[in-house]
Amino acid sequence: MSHTVFISLGSNVGNRAAYLESAREELRRKLLLEAISPIYETKPWGFTDQPDFLNQVVRCATDLEPQALLVTLKSLEAQLGRIPTFHYGPRQIDLDILMFDDLVLNSPDLTLPHPHFHERAFVLVPLAELAPELVHPVLKSSIYDLLTHLDTSSVKSYPPSAPEPPTSKEGIELLGLK
Repeated sequence: MSHTVFISLGSNVGNRAAYLESAREELRRKLLLEAISPIYETKPWGFTDQPDFLNQVVRCATDLEPQALLVTLKSLEAQLGRIPTFHYGPRQIDLDILMFDDLVLNSPDLTLPHPHFHERAFVLVPLAELAPELVHPVLKSSIYDLLTHLDTSSVKSYPPSAPEPPTSKEGIELLGLK
């Protein structure tokens, strides 16, 4: 049975864009990569005294179950050189499962949907590029609606010459996202 998953990618150490590219290539080897958001440069969240991140979101199809997908992503992080630091610390690559179909799961090592993604503009902006009408299975709000409650001013298109992300309903509609 094929599942639809949304995965966030982030990097703030070394050649950030190369880490994201390597992660996408490795994901293509393990999953069916269906859509890729633009890349955004964002301020750190949690621990703020560190370099800015590059973030994006991908939509994939997989036959893996949630725990197996988590193991796969953690293995990819290690393969790509992630060195464990402290909670919310700098990292070469970070791969998080945001949503797995509309599954709600609370286990010791995995919570779905990701417990904080609705609070993070650096996740919601690229996710809205891919699926603005997607409904959070716990909060029962669309990604677009969740995004309208956040300050997106620190989310910048990358490279800097790329068009800025939409910040209004009209901007999202112009992009065909709503």
